[in-house]
Amino acid sequence: AAPPPLAGAPGAAAANVFNPAMSLVLGGTYASLQRDPSTWRLGGFLPPGGEVGPGSRSFSLGESELTLSANIDPLFSGQLTFSLSPENEVSVEEAFVRTRAFGNGLNLQAGRFLSGIGYLNGQHTHAWDFVDAPLAYQAFLAGQYKPDGLRATWLAPTDMFVELGAEVGNGSSFPGTDRNKNGTNATAIYAHVGDDVGTSGSWRAGLSYLRTRAGNREFDEDGMTGAFAGRSQLWIADAIYKWAPNGNSTQTNLKLQGEYFRRKEDGSLGLGEEQGAYASRQSGWYVQGVYQFMPAWRVGLRYDRLDSGSVSLGGLAPALFPTLAAYKPKRSTVMLDWSPSEFSRLRLQFAQDKARRGESDNQIYLQYVMSLGTHAAHAF
Repeated sequence: AAPPPLAGAPGAAAANVFNPAMSLVLGGTYASLQRDPSTWRLGGFLPPGGEVGPGSRSFSLGESELTLSANIDPLFSGQLTFSLSPENEVSVEEAFVRTRAFGNGLNLQAGRFLSGIGYLNGQHTHAWDFVDAPLAYQAFLAGQYKPDGLRATWLAPTDMFVELGAEVGNGSSFPGTDRNKNGTNATAIYAHVGDDVGTSGSWRAGLSYLRTRAGNREFDEDGMTGAFAGRSQLWIADAIYKWAPNGNSTQTNLKLQGEYFRRKEDGSLGLGEEQGAYASRQSGWYVQGVYQFMPAWRVGLRYDRLDSGSVSLGGLAPALFPTLAAYKPKRSTVMLDWSPSEFSRLRLQFAQDKARRGESDNQIYLQYVMSLGTHAAHAF
């Protein structure tokens, strides 16, 4: 029998041509939190559940990601991303197939994917400019919206970037719940536009709408289990501007980014034996800037703000839901990170979190993010 081909030889490349590209992202943090993280609450909002809050104190493994991706044939490609939690749990972050040759700017995608609504939602956590998600993402999307369903996008054949997208899904992702119902239980539509500003600047803006329903969205209220059932509608407006001298971002560059959320929910609310009508109109936003002042070094500022807005409890006594008393959570964050290469990053972050009613939590994080293997370029 012939010996196996040597690594780097033409025969070795041919032997691996059908193997999927593999990438592994390793992350970890050390957190020093002034307040007990188990008492963290978003004042004025129903607890969202999911991956929210400041995380745990001391050392934490963070979330690791393993991604396999490849072209399937001339018509389709596929990707699978596993998420490995510090609690030794493995979950499917993304698992989808998408078209490659539809033409005319049209593409279809089926499976589980990071939704295209907003700006930050479509990015994996290791690509974020801060350790954690903005408060608006935590309140309205429980961190990130990942539907199981079908997505169609259309890229216009114009000099200016114009993208239209629509998604339908089973509705099980927050703010919806699994309702054991046929059909499309959640719908999202969005539009993104962008262009260059001279040779040094570029921008993108978007508008998104998500409509879903919750059948029995449970939450904890002072040790008692409550539940919301009804319709949830969310609007998101986003904008980002990037600047680099003559388009060369290797030395210095600036990124300004912001998103505004507005949610409307109508239905019923229950807690123990009590049941009544519920309606809310709530909003939130964040704005951030990240400046690379020299190669490998960046500094960033972020400000978050939520508004509990108007909440109607029908015949329910407001004393049953102290969490829903009017409040405007806010947070200020500053970070400094160092990236010796495109595959490694070390970050120091400080935040003053006022999500709890009447309490301020000073939070310090040290984070590492390391990428192994092939890694696709990040979106704009």
